[in-house]
Amino acid sequence: MNKKDLKIALAHDFLVEFGGAERVLKVLCEMFPDAPIYSLLYDKEKAPEWLKNKKIHTSFLQKFPKFLRQRKKWLLPFFPVAPETFDLRDFDLVISSSGAWSKGIITRLNTIHIAYLHSPIRFAWDMNGEYLDQQKKCGITNFFARAVLNYIRVWDKAAADRPEYIISNSKYTQARIKKYYGRESEVIYPPVEILSSGRDEAMPRLYSGDKYFLVISRLSPYKKVDVVIEAFNKLKLPLVIVGSGGQEKYLKSIAGETIKFLGFQPDEKLPEIYANARAFIFPCVDDFGVAPAEAMSFGVPVLAVRKGGAREIVLEGKTGEFFENATPENIIGSVNKFIEKEKQYDKEFIKFRAGEFSKERFKKELGEYIDNIINF
Repeated sequence: MNKKDLKIALAHDFLVEFGGAERVLKVLCEMFPDAPIYSLLYDKEKAPEWLKNKKIHTSFLQKFPKFLRQRKKWLLPFFPVAPETFDLRDFDLVISSSGAWSKGIITRLNTIHIAYLHSPIRFAWDMNGEYLDQQKKCGITNFFARAVLNYIRVWDKAAADRPEYIISNSKYTQARIKKYYGRESEVIYPPVEILSSGRDEAMPRLYSGDKYFLVISRLSPYKKVDVVIEAFNKLKLPLVIVGSGGQEKYLKSIAGETIKFLGFQPDEKLPEIYANARAFIFPCVDDFGVAPAEAMSFGVPVLAVRKGGAREIVLEGKTGEFFENATPENIIGSVNKFIEKEKQYDKEFIKFRAGEFSKERFKKELGEYIDNIINF
């Protein structure tokens, strides 16, 4: 069977914030332009241009009042149910892009389901301790929080058994899928769109001509942006933070005078921001990390924690430096080490390394993977 003859649908957890996982969905939309998207929630006001003309089906959660939809943690008990309600009976192939819920869709016997997994549910598995601590701070009893976690883990394991095929976004994610779900998966790194036109765009300088260190991230607790701010408050060096999220107000309250927040920025603005960065800071344990690879596509070195998918992106001493843990002291040490050898970095080699994670490579590998399945 040819891919052109298949009726294809795409599934994605949420279309309310737009980060690395949504960049994968964007490329899937390019590969399958006629495929509708099924998502638990959709915020049309925040949608980028590439999404606005797509046919999008949402779950029953979309009918909830807006103030509830904007507070996703209140809807947690409904998330396992929502993807199971999608009607996908008309499709031959469904590709889910999931960090949690959309892998749990239910398809008919003859429908092929390929799950591209960004991560097992973090708070249910390897970050459950942090989740319990947060719930305790909110006044939720440990007994109740553990009961919720147990329910989520049972559902998550069952949901992970539903796709016929699983693709992981890194070797790090692959190992976690094997540990928590007991399933094998193929590694296909996410697409990194090389945003640069081949020349550095001149951006209005944010610091009177000085280059700056850069963070581009969702402003959520697990992203550890607060730790970077603590470090740069002590370093007194220029830092630019791009992104939005629940921690934004708090992070602004602790930031010193050398730190500037640009909020959410559309893709067309990112080349200017990346090109004028001195180095990119990546403090969180992530499953891959699209933003660091994007930064490298501009020849910008990356300073990252030596954990997670960053170890598969950064070549120490050649495209960046590692620090052992996300603490202010470790980040300060890494920044100082970088400054000492800053002139030794080969910008063209860093760009070349980023090219190994290109969008074209992703399309080729995923296309061949699907061809092997449907022609089996």
